[in-house]
Amino acid sequence: MRGPDAVATADAVRNGDTDARTVTEQAIARIEEYDPRLNAVVHRRFDAALAEVAAGLPKGPLHGVPVLVKDLGTEVEGLPATGGSRLFAAATARRDSELVARYRRAGAVVLGTTNTPELGLNASTEPVLFGPTRNPWNTARSPGGSSGGSAAAVAAGMVPVAHASDGGGSIRIPAAACGLFGLKPSRGRVSPAPRPTTLSGLVSGHHAVTTTVRDSALLLDVVSGPMPGDAYAAPAPAAPFAELARRDPGRLRIGLYTALPEGPDVHPDCAGAVRAAALLCERLGHDVVETTARYRPADVGRTSGVLMGADLVAQIDARLAELSRPLADDDIEPFTRVVYDTYRALPAADVSRALRRAQEIGWEVGAAFDRFDVLLSPTLAQPTPLLGTLDTTAPESVYLHASVCSAFTSVYNVTGMPAMSVPFGHDGEGLPLGAQFAAPLGGEGVLLALAAQLERAAPWGAPPAA
Repeated sequence: MRGPDAVATADAVRNGDTDARTVTEQAIARIEEYDPRLNAVVHRRFDAALAEVAAGLPKGPLHGVPVLVKDLGTEVEGLPATGGSRLFAAATARRDSELVARYRRAGAVVLGTTNTPELGLNASTEPVLFGPTRNPWNTARSPGGSSGGSAAAVAAGMVPVAHASDGGGSIRIPAAACGLFGLKPSRGRVSPAPRPTTLSGLVSGHHAVTTTVRDSALLLDVVSGPMPGDAYAAPAPAAPFAELARRDPGRLRIGLYTALPEGPDVHPDCAGAVRAAALLCERLGHDVVETTARYRPADVGRTSGVLMGADLVAQIDARLAELSRPLADDDIEPFTRVVYDTYRALPAADVSRALRRAQEIGWEVGAAFDRFDVLLSPTLAQPTPLLGTLDTTAPESVYLHASVCSAFTSVYNVTGMPAMSVPFGHDGEGLPLGAQFAAPLGGEGVLLALAAQLERAAPWGAPPAA
């Protein structure tokens, strides 16, 4: 059963209504109860976490709040850093990533790491290394990816919030699949330190999945801000995000689209949920106008694929150099091998072309914000798939279905614009659906204020079993 959100938990500890040890023990008990059914948590540090609580936690805004960290690109000192891959199964983090260090300085208690598809390459969380994570709403269904372990853990109530990352929709897709709020921040909002990812970092970003908007805003305040020497940084917000989330968003101009040029078919339930969200926005005083998307998903996919594929090759080659051996057949999954072989032969000029095309797509999509403050679309074109639909041991199944999952989300990675998935309604089988809202670079405050307004008007619930 879900407990209080992170804000309420920190308040309760601060006010003496409970204490950090009790909260931590309760979270551990929930993980031990629910995770055998869901397989969301792959590495645990319960004893170390309790020792840190006993030694005294920093009196920050997350004092006593238990959190989990995605096992991909963000590391927890002393825990395996596998990225869901057998090639990295023996790798151990020698230090905390900056995001984790900021969680700790804010008083959070890190309990472990969550499952992810191999190196984040799938929109469903089903790595060969750890096996599939199951959706708390229906355990036959995918929790989405690549932050599916984090989303399943939060949806089931193991912890109130969990770190997530997003390179093509990997925060928003699992948020939609698991009935959570998921915000992908602007490019450069959260530092990737100490892992240099200049190419893939153009399309990927770190934040969290949460049950409430105010938790997302609070965590963004904790982790945002560049490190000295970061390659780029998002515009500074006008006020703390927690404050911006409490403000009235004003009367927004919202551009609505439910289909894409040369895009996949959109399920009536997904389109219907977004139209219902648009009607609620109108009742709240916003102006909603139907518009046409200014991009083609295949073009975005090619561009993003080059940038992330080039980084994947560098990552795998660096690991092989550490191990002083060539790539073995069972090191990586068949789909990962196809991606690796494809982009390993990529001419350097193609990377430059992809970078140029990414900028062009940004200008093309950005032109819509001359007319609109926010763009609204489905998060997913189709309802949450069954586990096994995106099977990385059969690469053709991933190519067939992955673009359906990321058709509406990946463009905001390529452009660097902030985008969020807000839970809105359910499909015919009772599974949650998401409505995606996007804003210009630096527009997280507008998105959070709008999301909080929607949350008050149409609260979202937990899975029946959570």
